[in-house]
Amino acid sequence: MSSIEEPLPTTSPNIITRPLNEKDLTEAKRIFHVAFGTFLGLADQTEFWPDRDYIRTRYFADPSAALGAEVDGELVGSNFAANWGSVGFFGPLTIRPDYWDRGVGKRLLKRTMEIFENWGTEHIGLFTFAQSAKHVGLYQKFGFWPRYLTAVMSAEVRPSAKVQGWTQYSQLSEDDRAECLRAARDLTNAIYDGMDIESEIRAVADQGLGDILLLWDDSRLSGVAVCHCGGNTEAGNDTAYIKFAAVRPGPKVAELFDRLLDACQSFAVSRRLKRIEAGVNLARHEAYQQMLAHGFHTALQGVTMHKPNEPGYSRPGMYVIDDWR
Repeated sequence: MSSIEEPLPTTSPNIITRPLNEKDLTEAKRIFHVAFGTFLGLADQTEFWPDRDYIRTRYFADPSAALGAEVDGELVGSNFAANWGSVGFFGPLTIRPDYWDRGVGKRLLKRTMEIFENWGTEHIGLFTFAQSAKHVGLYQKFGFWPRYLTAVMSAEVRPSAKVQGWTQYSQLSEDDRAECLRAARDLTNAIYDGMDIESEIRAVADQGLGDILLLWDDSRLSGVAVCHCGGNTEAGNDTAYIKFAAVRPGPKVAELFDRLLDACQSFAVSRRLKRIEAGVNLARHEAYQQMLAHGFHTALQGVTMHKPNEPGYSRPGMYVIDDWR
């Protein structure tokens, strides 16, 4: 996700790209709100998602994958890379509005691509504004291509029938957590070879951002949902945000996905939340249709861009929730 406008730079400031530091986070967060608020035309730019924090959550998930851009000693932009094994994505990429169109985004992207190269990431993605030709054009210069839209959907939290066979990561012992991480890796590897969301699970657990829901079928891990909850997370006040969820492919996949969505409802009820938010790529049309049947509706949509220009796991038959924001 990004809020930059980047044609060829009209001027060339002395841009330094460097690792982001913890002392940068307050200013990076301010730039995030102002950049998106400005792009979206808000009268008070700081009112863009004031109850959400995409900066600290991404930084503490992996400080080595957080980048800053500096001009004359001042922070003017930042970007964050996420490592899901063979899959990776980046964002939010935000630039201070007075430095739009001056090459800052390109410098951050160049450094970001070096991170993915060092990781050996096979499939890289991003989420951006579908209506912005400038955003799409910039990312195409780095080898990304737009594919299907991604719908960011929401549903009211409602009491649901008790769902059997799911637990929470926070309730596991340390030994059981280690086994759970191995089981989750096996599950995601069945969806896309080499995909591993351990970094997202650890980020939620270590930072206290929410919880990870684990769906079991005959003692086998068959579904997982990584959920942020409430203010100062990526969810926002009164909201559960499903950052990633998936069920194991196979003949029971639709049934398992229904159960996982119901488990997310039960979890949100237990936390006294009012809304659930989740994104799904529309190429996964069966998952999208089931979310509609569960009361989700599209709140906003963007386009995911892929490098290489291949679907990855955004294709029919994949029951996966994520949006790469």
